[in-house]
Amino acid sequence: MFSALGRFVVRRPWWVILAWVVAAAAVISLAPKLTSSTDEASFLPGHYESIRASDLQERDFPQQENIGAIIVFQRSDGRQLTPADSAGVTRVSKDLQAKQVEDVQAVTPGEVSPNKRVQTAVVAMPKITNPEDTKQQDAVEQLRKDLRAELKGTGLSAGITGSAAQALDESDASERAGLLVGVGTIVIIIVLLLVIFRSPIIALLPVVLIGLISPMATGLIAWANKAFDMKADSSIQELLTVVLFGVGTDYILFLLFRYREALRAGEDPKGGMVHAVERVGEAITSAAGAVIVAFAALTLSSLGMLRSMGPALAIAVFLTLLAGLTLVPAVVSLLGTKVFWPSKSWQREPQGTGFARLGASIARRPAVWAVVSALFMGVLALGALGYKANFDLAGSSLPKDKESIVWQDNLEKGFPAGTTDPTFVYLTSTGDRPLAAGQPAAFRKQLASVDGVGSVAAPRVSKDGTTASYSVVLADPPASEKALATIKDQLRPAAHDDAPDGTEALVGGTTAVYVDINKAVDRDYSVVFPVAAIAIMVILGLLLRSLVAPWYLMLSVALGFGATLGATSLIFQQIGSQPGLMFMLPVIMYLFVVALGTDYNILMVSRLREEAREGRDPHDAAGTAVRHSGPTIGSAGVILAGTFATLMLAGNSTLSQMGFSLSFGIAIAAFVMAMLFTPALTALIGHAAWWPGHGDRASDAGERGRAREESHR
Repeated sequence: MFSALGRFVVRRPWWVILAWVVAAAAVISLAPKLTSSTDEASFLPGHYESIRASDLQERDFPQQENIGAIIVFQRSDGRQLTPADSAGVTRVSKDLQAKQVEDVQAVTPGEVSPNKRVQTAVVAMPKITNPEDTKQQDAVEQLRKDLRAELKGTGLSAGITGSAAQALDESDASERAGLLVGVGTIVIIIVLLLVIFRSPIIALLPVVLIGLISPMATGLIAWANKAFDMKADSSIQELLTVVLFGVGTDYILFLLFRYREALRAGEDPKGGMVHAVERVGEAITSAAGAVIVAFAALTLSSLGMLRSMGPALAIAVFLTLLAGLTLVPAVVSLLGTKVFWPSKSWQREPQGTGFARLGASIARRPAVWAVVSALFMGVLALGALGYKANFDLAGSSLPKDKESIVWQDNLEKGFPAGTTDPTFVYLTSTGDRPLAAGQPAAFRKQLASVDGVGSVAAPRVSKDGTTASYSVVLADPPASEKALATIKDQLRPAAHDDAPDGTEALVGGTTAVYVDINKAVDRDYSVVFPVAAIAIMVILGLLLRSLVAPWYLMLSVALGFGATLGATSLIFQQIGSQPGLMFMLPVIMYLFVVALGTDYNILMVSRLREEAREGRDPHDAAGTAVRHSGPTIGSAGVILAGTFATLMLAGNSTLSQMGFSLSFGIAIAAFVMAMLFTPALTALIGHAAWWPGHGDRASDAGERGRAREESHR
């Protein structure tokens, strides 16, 4: 099949290129815009308590004041606030409200903190219902300008924090991150390809071709999201850039290395490309299939952000695979050997390379290499025992000099850390009868006595009297581990137990959403991980016609995942002193390391089988496979790890964690799993690795050779 595809593409390269250009123009011009959401609650199913509480609020308190932002005031000289200062806060608040900034419902001055260091003004804004709506961010930007003018001559300093302010700062940071990631990815690919091939044409080839594919993938993903009502996470665009360029460059490398090998063996340029597509086609199709299946497994997640991320990345990889099998061979077949210009190294086989020496060492001592590589990954995996999840995706990911972060810290000098984002508790009648007299006030006292609760505002009762709403300020920052523990272990149990007969208590708000997301992620670990692993094992079994090889290949991937999570936990939590890793990082890491790590395993094992079919014994086949596939896997691993590492340029701890973990995981997959552990273990297992198919038998070599000759006639 791949031989026929290669012949078709090589004979009609212009038709293939034209088809891609027409398809790209159609998709780019007709597809809707890809939008994303930062509203964590929008990603949860409706049966979770925080979502039920939100629905109750919409029903009984549609006009409930939503704290969009908080203005924090303090004296410029750091002293305690005076009555005159408080009067200034009141005046500034009134003046800001009088400006009637769009989406600002009210600016209400609050009380002075008990230590008289800080005073606040609450900025009420409508609840966000459309993730594309940036009016609240625009309002904060305008308020910040107006606030600076109002403070002149008052002796006060002030800044704006809260959810809308953090969203604005995050948006500004994300624009910078997207630019840095895009430029950094392209620069790294060009530089590394220049070093590897010493050819400007090859260095620019992925940038040009994937530059055509990228807007196509974005358009197709936008169509899919619209058709299936999916919400994209705000980090999807940066991930798409890295996946398209990283995986796309990998597939181009796989093809070019095999093309160069065929030329060195005496093939003409056209026949060499057909041979390359024939030999590499099955491997990269199986590798892409593993990646697509792993990403598609995310559709089983209970979190909307992961359910949408999976298909989006699967679409991107599928499109990249099609380009790798058709567009890339078409372009290279037109260029012929000029693709390597001005380098002449494609004409001769290098002798005495490091990969040849490594292959020879693995062939002589496979047991040593298997044990050493397994121990290396196993020791790193111990660091995963210290993993903690962090849900503060906005606050913890923003640079510390952003206004919302600076003034959040100043706010905590005088008020409980949860002031910016209160938790809401609703006490509602389970029947149609109003709450009994005295029940709302008594329930407030019980809530205020819960450990971890800073304060509870007086209840607001709905018009029909059936529901009471309580604004609860937690003693700790809303997204902190302590705040989540307060909701999970203290406030929710107490609210449920203390609710009077005939009533029900629901705990909602951002912190409650995080608690429910944590529960959903734990559920996803038990579903998505096994399904992805089983699906990849099935693909490996079909490709290799073996029931043995998939087991130890997945063992190597599991060790690689553990080593990656352990190293990331050590770097960011122990050395970097961060409160934890992004809560969904293990899922993303698992899928990338498992799927992309399997890419390299498939390439290595396919070459191992090919060498065995040529009549080599298991040890010699392993050594030869490392010699020939080592440069391909090593180059692909360096480039893919480098592209993921560009995420660390964003100045955003969330993307930095993702960038480090994925680049480290890819490096482990390429240089430890695929290049050491897999060939060494395959050499040790020997012919039994291919049971029951025994696709390594040398008797197959003659038939393979004849098929190859016929494909080039």
